Parts: sequence; structure tokens; C-alpha cells
Amino acid sequence: MTIEIKDSEAIEKMRIVGALAARQLEMIEEHIKPGITTGELDRICHEYTIKEQDAIPAPLNYRGFPKSICTSVNHVVCHGIPSDDKVLKSGDIINVDVTLIKDEYHGDTSKTFIVGKGGVLAERLTQVCKESLYLGIQAVKPGAHFGDIGAAIQPFVEKNRFSIVREYCGHGIGKVFHDEPQVLHYGKKGTGPELKPGMTFTIEPMINAGKAAVKLLPDQWTVVTKDHKLTAQWEHTIAVTETGYEILTLRNDDTIPRCA
Repeated sequence: MTIEIKDSEAIEKMRIVGALAARQLEMIEEHIKPGITTGELDRICHEYTIKEQDAIPAPLNYRGFPKSICTSVNHVVCHGIPSDDKVLKSGDIINVDVTLIKDEYHGDTSKTFIVGKGGVLAERLTQVCKESLYLGIQAVKPGAHFGDIGAAIQPFVEKNRFSIVREYCGHGIGKVFHDEPQVLHYGKKGTGPELKPGMTFTIEPMINAGKAAVKLLPDQWTVVTKDHKLTAQWEHTIAVTETGYEILTLRNDDTIPRCA
């Protein structure tokens, strides 16, 4: 397995596209309210990407995916396909996953939003998932190992009595959308390849309120929890620096430093 090391020019391009992806999630938040369809959210993001950001929506036509963003509602773990038939209602949770291409490089990030007033479980699941992402990010530094990321996430999630999806994980990213390595959200400290400055990848834990088991629907994209319990996901694109990490997709509402 070869993990690409980016030079400073490539990192700067990823910093630019990462910031655009972050701004898109900030832009769409005001539209996420009861009564809107996930199809409309997709159209808003598509127009914003093309007309306002002069970028390309990476998911559109990627391996046949038909839309510009992924919208995963309630028990949909990931890769939910936006639809005019899916109307959001108060109490729903929705993960909006956006990936942009600018100057050949990708910026990939997602956030789980609560629609209207959320229940106690939805609020707690969403918060624990976000905090687990931050713990994984804080494990990133030169000389650490990819297993350290999962080792930081897993015990925190399980201590809170949630489960971690194991079939889907983070990934290397750059000019290639999904590159080496796979970034697991569970594991043992000290295992896996060593982290080195210039590596770029996503960390994107998916955690379930019920059991970890998931299934792929016949559309060959939508992944759901087998027990139909709620699920949440948060994602950032990360670069390894000489001293730690840099979050390339940091938003204004994040409560973790961009660099460490």
C-alpha cells in the first residue's frame, strides 16, 4: 500500500477546496427545516457549487451516483440519494455529505443536522458522534499510527453505549476521491501505517444508536441500519503537519482548533 505524500502546493490547493466544502455546509444549514425535501437541498448545493464557488460536485456521476450531495436521514448510515419524495419533518436527523473538486483536488466533509426540535436520543447521538470525530483528529501527529485514530474513537463511542459501523471508513484523498489508506474508526493503538507529514485523509465515524449491523439497499448506494435505529456521521478532511494535524474543512461552528 502506497500512501501519497502531498507537497506544500498540493496542500494549499486542498486547503482552498476544503474551505469551500466547509462553507457549503454552513450555507445549507438555514435551509434544513421541516417541509423541505432532500431533492431541494441537493439542487441548492449543486447551484451553489457551480455558480457561487466555481467548483465541481464530486459525487455527481461518481460511479453512477445520480446527485451532487449525499443526504442520509434517520436510519440511513451513508450515501443516501436526495429525492423530491423525501420530506424532512421535525425531529429528523440528516447527514449532509459534500465533496467538491477545485483545481483537480477534492475537499470532503459532512455534518449531521437536527431538523426542528430533536429528541433526547437524537441530540445525544449527534453530539457523541461529533466528539468522537474530534478525538480521532486529536490522535493525528507524525509518528503516530492510523490505528491510533480508531483507538481514540472506539472506547469513547462504546462507553456511551453506541456502536461503530465497521463496513465503511475514512479514506485517503487528494486528486483521487477515495485513495489509500482506509481509515478505520475502531482498532488498536500502534497498529497500521505510520502517519507522516503531507498525508491527507478523511476521518468520518458513523455511529449507531442500536447495533452496528448495516445493509445495502437495492439501489446499490443507500446504506441503512439493520435494526432501523438512528445513526449519525461527522467528517473532516485532515492533513498531517510537522507537529500534528490541520483540519482542511474546518467550519465556523467547530469547537476544535484548526491546527495542532
